[in-house]
Amino acid sequence: MSEIHVKQEEALSLKFIHQMKEGDHRRLDLYFLLPKEMGVNPQSLDPQDYAHSAISGRRSYYSTGLHLPLVQGRFVSLNKRTLEEFRLYLNLFAYQFAIAIETDSKELAQQEDPERFYAALAELSDIVAQLLKKFRRNEPSEEKWKHYFENSDNYLSWFCEQRLLKLMSHAPRSSEYSEVIEQVITLCRHERQYRDSKKYNSAQTQSDPNRISNKMLLLRRLIQQGVVLKEETKTLGVGLKKLTTGVTTGIIMLVVSSLIIKAQGVLSGLTLALVLTLAVIYAFREIFKDDFRNALWRIIQKGRPRWSRVLRDTTSQAVIGRQLIWIDFIKKKDLPNGIDEILKRRHSQNKIDSDILHYGISSRIAQKAFLAGYSTLQEQVNISLMPFARYLERGKAKIYKEAEGKISSESVERRYQINLILRLSEGSQSPRYARYKITMNRSNIIDISESTLPDGVDKIEPPPAPAESHDDLSLSQDGSKQPQS
Repeated sequence: MSEIHVKQEEALSLKFIHQMKEGDHRRLDLYFLLPKEMGVNPQSLDPQDYAHSAISGRRSYYSTGLHLPLVQGRFVSLNKRTLEEFRLYLNLFAYQFAIAIETDSKELAQQEDPERFYAALAELSDIVAQLLKKFRRNEPSEEKWKHYFENSDNYLSWFCEQRLLKLMSHAPRSSEYSEVIEQVITLCRHERQYRDSKKYNSAQTQSDPNRISNKMLLLRRLIQQGVVLKEETKTLGVGLKKLTTGVTTGIIMLVVSSLIIKAQGVLSGLTLALVLTLAVIYAFREIFKDDFRNALWRIIQKGRPRWSRVLRDTTSQAVIGRQLIWIDFIKKKDLPNGIDEILKRRHSQNKIDSDILHYGISSRIAQKAFLAGYSTLQEQVNISLMPFARYLERGKAKIYKEAEGKISSESVERRYQINLILRLSEGSQSPRYARYKITMNRSNIIDISESTLPDGVDKIEPPPAPAESHDDLSLSQDGSKQPQS
């Protein structure tokens, strides 16, 4: 369960996904090496503000290879289950189905080659149609269960249609793939007619984009019930920071009081010289008070986690896991030995001065609090690089060419390369590593590629080989059938 997937999410964001089992104790550290020329440093970017605005994630129950036959088997035996169990199984299926569609459509949207795009779009359309058809074969007859099924069915139908239409609106222009276009449009029309026949949405709701959008957001929150874990985040060090402020104030007042007493002993009586001396003492106190307090706080805070997070089951309110989160700029001398060794053995042309942004998550998962039938959690964290992009320069250079006596020029874009090193520690095992190169400009991530590690460095195992069955929840056009969540 140690595999970690790192890939591009949107134009300027990446995400990493990993799974954790019951009783796991895992720490994952990400080190972003930002070249000095990018201008991203502690003076221009506050790490805590960046974490709040650009890093988001979700933690949910996960079933490895959630095959449709397994889900169908659960639906077939519904009469032996409680209403709450039915709802949880239904929500898990619908949630992972929606996440798979969302993930694969985003990946497909980045494909610019028309031939590959339309081939993948046709496969995506086929699998969506198959999954929806098989899902609907298991519609329950019991009224007490039917309402929950209809909510999920309504949302999945609408969401599939929206993702396919969005892909079509941004599809590469080509007149050679009219059959694929007609196939996708036919599926979208069929889903719209299906919802109309079921009377899932009123005519007033359908005619108002705001109302239909808000209704579907509500349905999405309903299908997340019991699947996505409730998170309680707490800022750490609040009391310690107040103590630091008090200690700083006390030390400064001790020094100031000593100087005042000494000044009164030297300058007897209330004279102009004494008043000026006291003014100078208080001026220096105001100048250095904040600097001294901030310096002391940096020393105390160094290496400490910024936040703690408690993960709860939304149904039972049981604590599923606890996490500690770090984020800060660190100096090269503070890097762990394994990271330092990887950096030392890089190619000479990659050894450029960098600012290092560290983001870490330590997770401790409970032993027996999981939802019945599930033993795995999946964590997905999205990291936006947009706050980095605002500091980057636009390309102004030109490349000149000569052909048959004519000189032409082409503008070139300015690209930057970020090195990302992952460090994974599990229990008492020795740390393992992975290294990625992220090439980006002001508007897009150009490429994310995994780099080789030096000999002797333990490597994080690559993701498992994709399965061949189409009965999984993944809709990936590259053949991968691993469910995404």
